[in-house]
Amino acid sequence: MTDFDVDAFLAQPLTARLATMGMNGPAVRPVWFLWEDGCFWWLTGPWSQLERQLIRDPRVTLLVDTCDLASGEVRQVIATGSAELREYDVDRALRKLRRYLGPEETSWDTGRFDPHQLGDEAQFVQLQPERLVVKDLSYRPSATAPR
Repeated sequence: MTDFDVDAFLAQPLTARLATMGMNGPAVRPVWFLWEDGCFWWLTGPWSQLERQLIRDPRVTLLVDTCDLASGEVRQVIATGSAELREYDVDRALRKLRRYLGPEETSWDTGRFDPHQLGDEAQFVQLQPERLVVKDLSYRPSATAPR
């Protein structure tokens, strides 16, 4: 296994999968995230049951991974710990949304992604990992690998 730049990897607009303990057992959902100062940040609000789940049980696991069959690059970051609800921060929301939607706010679907309006309903969730597992599982693909 080889090392890779974890901060550069987590700076990409990748979708993480977040596992929580839901009312009826484990629940997994995709989240857009921001990696800053050794913490993961993502948004929640009344559109999600996440706030209620975290109040009941704040333990989470977050997985960010890639698998490129053509190049054989397979990387993963797994973070576990207790997530905390935090106040909405419009500047942090802008940084996060620019990663996924691009730098031009005027081109965003502002019906869904207006960071100046989200503050009335949204909160940030912060995960400072108690455990962070980083793996590069890359391999040399065969000549007949899917391209």
